[in-house]
Formats: sequence, structure tokens, C-alpha cells
Amino acid sequence: MFLLISAASKGSERKIKHSDLPAAVQAAVAAQSHGAKVRGFAEEKENGQTYYEAELQISGHSKDVLMDPEGKVVEVEEEVALGALPASVREGLLAKAASSKLVKVESLTKQGKLVAYEAQVIANGKKSEIQVGPDGKPLDLLE
Repeated sequence: MFLLISAASKGSERKIKHSDLPAAVQAAVAAQSHGAKVRGFAEEKENGQTYYEAELQISGHSKDVLMDPEGKVVEVEEEVALGALPASVREGLLAKAASSKLVKVESLTKQGKLVAYEAQVIANGKKSEIQVGPDGKPLDLLE
């Protein structure tokens, strides 16, 4: 799972139960998880703000939905098959990965707008992440 609100941005995450979610977040989860298997929940703290994440499995791929305490969707990371990507995005990721192996690709949507595609890559046994924009052009990792 990749989160833009991560250790790199000095956030913290802890697993929680559905019953620990605020009522507005529980309602948002019900709407977002229709037809999905819920894998778990997390509470994240970032720069003094609290967010809640629902980890879902839909049609065999992962989808992580990050919400604020009012249940507003802040960010969605959804796994995408390499072959289903637009050609420019696939080529951009492969070029940025160079000799690294692409392991998992996700679309990244913030405030309802597709902002990037990110991929987990492995090179010399080490995992890292790369990103390209919706146009396939290289990006530095967004926060």
C-alpha cells in the first residue's frame, strides 16, 4: 500500500476497527465500498490532522480511500494493470523505472482529479516508488 501521507511526510498510521471510525466516515465507507471486500481500516495523523483510510479489494485489485473526519474523500489510490494504462503513462513508467522491475501500479486521485500514476519498483532487492503524471511525464513524488 502506498500513501502520500507517509513516513516521508512525518505522519503516523495505526490500524483501527470499523467501530472506531467517526459516523460520517462509516457512511462514506459504506458508499465507497459497494461491491468491494473491506480489508481493513487505518487512522493517520499528518501535520496535526487526522485522516481515515479504508483498504478495499474490488474485482481482484486494491483500492485505498483516504477520508477526512467528515467523510470527505481526500485521496484514492487504485491498482491498475500495466496493460490497461494509457500508452503514454505505460511508456513513462517503464522509462522512469529503467532496469528496475515494476511490481504494482496505482492511479492517484486527489479531490476527485487524477493527478498521477505511481509504481512500486524493485532494483537490486530494494523497493522504491516512482511517479508520472496523467500525461506520462516524470514527476517527483507528490505529497
